[in-house]
Amino acid sequence: MSKKIVVKIGSLTKKRGISLRELSRLSDVRHAALSELSNGKRTNINFSHIERIADALGISDIREIIDLVETADKD
Repeated sequence: MSKKIVVKIGSLTKKRGISLRELSRLSDVRHAALSELSNGKRTNINFSHIERIADALGISDIREIIDLVETADKD
């Protein structure tokens, strides 16, 4: 088993009733970057993006934004 960092953009926007576009506007993070994070297609996480998302949504606990999950190893 290995571990993977997951950015919980989808649950954050759903919980707050906003779109990715609105989160992009509030956080000043490109919509495309948020979409890639949301879909797990971005392999590198820019922590300044995480900070801006946290600021935009009034989040003080990083665990609300990211999670460390176990993944099955692919042989």
